[in-house]
Amino acid sequence: MPHLDDLENEREPLLGLCYRMLGTVADAEDAVQETFVRWLRLTDAERAAIRNPAAWLTRVAGRVCLDMLGSARARRERYVGEWLPEPVPGDSPIAAPAPIDPADRVTLDDSVSMALLVLLESLSPAERVAFVLHDVFGVPFGEIAESVGRSPDAVRQLASQARRRVQQHRARAASREQHDAVTRAFAAATQTGDLQSLVAVLDPDVVLRADGGGRVSAARRPVRGADRVARFLLGLPRLEPDAVVEAVRTPDGLGLIATLRGEPSALFTLAVRDGRVADIYVMRNPDKLSQWG
Repeated sequence: MPHLDDLENEREPLLGLCYRMLGTVADAEDAVQETFVRWLRLTDAERAAIRNPAAWLTRVAGRVCLDMLGSARARRERYVGEWLPEPVPGDSPIAAPAPIDPADRVTLDDSVSMALLVLLESLSPAERVAFVLHDVFGVPFGEIAESVGRSPDAVRQLASQARRRVQQHRARAASREQHDAVTRAFAAATQTGDLQSLVAVLDPDVVLRADGGGRVSAARRPVRGADRVARFLLGLPRLEPDAVVEAVRTPDGLGLIATLRGEPSALFTLAVRDGRVADIYVMRNPDKLSQWG
């Protein structure tokens, strides 16, 4: 009968699972902690009856995340400005793919990309949990049904609805090579300070969203349109003239990080469609830049 110390090797996979469902590392850590607390609350006889502790932990983590997603909606209505998922580096253990046979799931190499995490925010909590558990981590529908309190057929339908949204998103997304080439062109255009050069790499309907969390200055509402977005971006160096901007690897591909006195000040993640920048996500909230220090 495994005790908690014997299950420590499950902590990192559970953290990756919960991060994909909740969108921030802090919330994922809370969910993993609550999952282990529920294991500790079991009697010795109950723990002895669990034949696969790892599967049990996964199911319970799904239930914990479902509950947290419900309350998160209300919290985010009070959030100062735009709420964005927390970005993680491309080489973060959290970004590691689930250790299952890719033939058994929809392949999601970008399962922690900012673009996909933003899309998952538009799903219902039950759709998100069903999709992440099944399509990313390969959990059978019957086991997911125990987590979400639905029938296996209902869970299958939830995951199918989510999968259609994700497939539509991926069909429009650029290849990694095209994404990185456009990001380099975007970076070069911002450095020239030339408005028309920057507008040329932006989709006419580009949207910029920034998350400052009320902690630092950031656009409170989305900035829309190539001209307005370009003018907004070209005005940023005046706010922090000593910031150093460098390319960095993110799960989406190349991104840009601005550092000030050695500390991360902003992370720019781009979504590219049809050879131009279609969405820009600017993370300014210091609480969500802790993985980049």
